[in-house]
Amino acid sequence: MDESPEVPASRPWHATESLETLRTLLEAAARLRHVVARRAGLSEVELAALERLSHGPVGPGALARHLDVTSAAATGIVDRLSRRGHLDRVPDETDRRRTQLHITDSATAEVQRHLAPMFAGLARLDAGLSPDERAVVERYLRGALECIEVVVADPAPDKGDRGGADDG
Repeated sequence: MDESPEVPASRPWHATESLETLRTLLEAAARLRHVVARRAGLSEVELAALERLSHGPVGPGALARHLDVTSAAATGIVDRLSRRGHLDRVPDETDRRRTQLHITDSATAEVQRHLAPMFAGLARLDAGLSPDERAVVERYLRGALECIEVVVADPAPDKGDRGGADDG
């Protein structure tokens, strides 16, 4: 039996305190990306590329799919980041015709410099939780992530032309 409250279709966001706090957190995360990108002299999509590469190398095609841009747009992003010394193109070890993109240590240090105060505060916050409290927070955040992924993974076609930008 589903114990979730009935939410009228006319008001899909049932504004409990926890949901309002989550909404505020998501808005702050969007602002954070904008601010860190600006302070690091990057576009938001360039920062998103570096964030992806911080988890390990990928090929240009995989990066394009992750960023939801065309391969031509991804090439421009990679070229700009490479010129700035933020990533290296490395031949794939198993297929020398392919290239893997690696974030540089200097790019990692640049982004982390801007995020260090947040990381320190989050570490203190996490350290103050009991194991049981941490388990509840983890369960809630995983559930929230699953809800977001439902929208992100939806194969519904986009309306319009992405704000008039040229894909090519």
